[in-house]
Amino acid sequence: MSTSADYLESVRKLFRYYKKLGEQAMAQLEPEQLFAAPNEASNSIAVIVKHLWGNMRSRWTDFFTSDGEKPWRQRDAEFENDWTTREEVMEKWEDGWACFLDTLDRIQESDLERIVYIRNEGHTVLDAINRQLAHYPYHVGQMIFAAKMAKTGAWDSLSIPKNQSASFNADKFAQDKQRKHFTDGR
Repeated sequence: MSTSADYLESVRKLFRYYKKLGEQAMAQLEPEQLFAAPNEASNSIAVIVKHLWGNMRSRWTDFFTSDGEKPWRQRDAEFENDWTTREEVMEKWEDGWACFLDTLDRIQESDLERIVYIRNEGHTVLDAINRQLAHYPYHVGQMIFAAKMAKTGAWDSLSIPKNQSASFNADKFAQDKQRKHFTDGR
């Protein structure tokens, strides 16, 4: 497999991993906790989802043929906490990710050096992917942090639980060395 093919396989797995982390965090909350923000300067989980949804739809619709900042995008409205149900949050979460992942899955190795535009600034496709690889996990991390703060009761760890690193590592080192992506099997 070429380096470009390895890259595409890796980023596809990483984005799906972060999508799953966001879902696992939201699943641990009561519906009303999705809409709570700790203060005026902070965003609720629902608002973060709304922003991700808007960004994904804008950036990845007609990816090769139109600017990633679509004229129909209302970015400022993405930060208004006006959704009211878990179902709406999850519907938009799935819609945004579907738009993004469907496009990402269609990108070929030969596309990585093509130029696409975001706010009239040219990016290689590789750079456009990397830009979102920094952006989307950043917001998923915010969601996880907010969920952990809002959660009442025990938190189901999304990574290696506290005080379990030694046993986790022992399990890993008990296996034969192999080349695989760290998200495989998670």
